[in-house]
Amino acid sequence: MKGFCLEVSGDYACFTRPEMKVERVSYDVITPSAARGIFTAIFWKPAIRWRITRIDVLNPIRWTSVRRNEVSAVASPRSGGIFVEDARQQRAGLILRDVRYRLRGEFDVVSAGADPAKYAAMFDRRATNGQYFMHPYLGCREFSCREIRLVKDVASENAKPISETRDLGFMLFDMDYSDMNDIKPMFYRPKMVDGVIAVPHPDSEEVFK
Repeated sequence: MKGFCLEVSGDYACFTRPEMKVERVSYDVITPSAARGIFTAIFWKPAIRWRITRIDVLNPIRWTSVRRNEVSAVASPRSGGIFVEDARQQRAGLILRDVRYRLRGEFDVVSAGADPAKYAAMFDRRATNGQYFMHPYLGCREFSCREIRLVKDVASENAKPISETRDLGFMLFDMDYSDMNDIKPMFYRPKMVDGVIAVPHPDSEEVFK
């Protein structure tokens, strides 16, 4: 495995609570699933699996309310598309604003014969040059990352995590893809200590499946 650190920021973010059926309400901070998605957007190969180990919250947690136009139907080849005006609905949302995180992740090699050093060098090069397969976003696709930066020496960084400690309650950890016919959500109960969230291993007893 190989560890990397990314600093990401954005004007808005929404890490949607699944229990909210009508309105979109964000968790207080980025989920491990969303953080993993940022690493995957920069570099993905079937031979590796990204795993988030730590989240530093660098900006104070701020909220804003928005109303967004969404569609209530999904287009399919059989339906021949949808007429947006008939399917449009407006939803309220409580989202985060002016977010900034320092994310630490590692990848595990899941295919025999794969060279971790090769993949580490490829990720380092892509992250350094600002390359990605798709533009990383913060929970919802319309909330793209404003800035993504590979941090090579965390100790020399001036930005420090916020001086806040709180129990964040139960939060979505990630999805369990071990059985593709029965994909299930995983949850955990993170505690932010002086702006730092230690993310457990997916196989840990701290993760509920």
